[in-house]
Amino acid sequence: MLTDTTAALVSNIEAGKYKNIVITTHHKPDGDAMGSSLGLWGFLRTKIDHVTVVTPTDYSENLFWLPGNERVVEWERNEELAKDIVKNADLIFCLDFNRLSRINQMGELIAQLTCDKVMIDHHLEPEGFEDFTFWNSRASSTCELIYRWIEHYFGSAHVDNQTATCLYTGLMTDTGNFQHNNTTPDTLRLAADLMELGANHLDIHARIYDVFSVSRSRLFGYCLYKKMEVIPECKTALIYLSADELKEFDVKTGDTEGLVNFGLGLKDIVLSVLIIDRTERVKLSFRSKGNFAVNEFSGKYFHGGGHKNASGGQSEFTLKKTVEYFKEKIQLYKDELQAI
Repeated sequence: MLTDTTAALVSNIEAGKYKNIVITTHHKPDGDAMGSSLGLWGFLRTKIDHVTVVTPTDYSENLFWLPGNERVVEWERNEELAKDIVKNADLIFCLDFNRLSRINQMGELIAQLTCDKVMIDHHLEPEGFEDFTFWNSRASSTCELIYRWIEHYFGSAHVDNQTATCLYTGLMTDTGNFQHNNTTPDTLRLAADLMELGANHLDIHARIYDVFSVSRSRLFGYCLYKKMEVIPECKTALIYLSADELKEFDVKTGDTEGLVNFGLGLKDIVLSVLIIDRTERVKLSFRSKGNFAVNEFSGKYFHGGGHKNASGGQSEFTLKKTVEYFKEKIQLYKDELQAI
């Protein structure tokens, strides 16, 4: 169900209360994160002069074409400028995350600020740091929520073709090209609405998916041929990569996006897991079918969370120990997984 406490926020925007707005999203932002951020940026700039998107980290190059991307400020690359922009904000939109820890050092700063904060998100268990909320865990994406918010309070006529392009991008990527179980009839109707507003679905798809490097393609082939393990009694597929393997294939931000989904394409597999040694810590991605709640599994064993069928986590162990720990713990769910 939708939680919406933004009516007063809209009144404040219309009254011109806010002069400097910051939009931010989670670290290593994906298509939904950047699509919602730049989509909202495009809309708000029609009403307010000073609106800036500040990301906590870098993101994949296949998102650089999004309208407004050239104006994004990246915290890790330009920390002092980003700090000044955030400190001077009188309103901060937090998109596609609901815990300040998801934006690293930015979260520590934002927690100290007294300016108004807005959370627009679709993930479970929000932290509650915000002053205004537009949240629905059943929404397909944060881009869907941005569109619903604009449509409800301002009218869809305020969504131009560039904003529609950004929002369609996030809608498409967060539903896995409308293949994941978060795709509903309303999702498809929204996609049609965005197309009518100017989103070119063929061009967007090509810009997102038809731009992969040779090294990335070889990485995927290597993982599927050499690195994928199947744990048949748990209906689980597992891929894990070391820091040396990342260097060998010249892996850049975004290059492993979508790799975890391949396991679910195998017959009888209901859980797919990707474990990567990112040097500073080991990262995990989980995808599942049916009723196996990977957000609960990840939260219990790997400090993670997310959606029921799509979640992330992390480990302070070495890669080898993390893999061993995962294999040990997943055996506890053998009967549950076999029943799916």
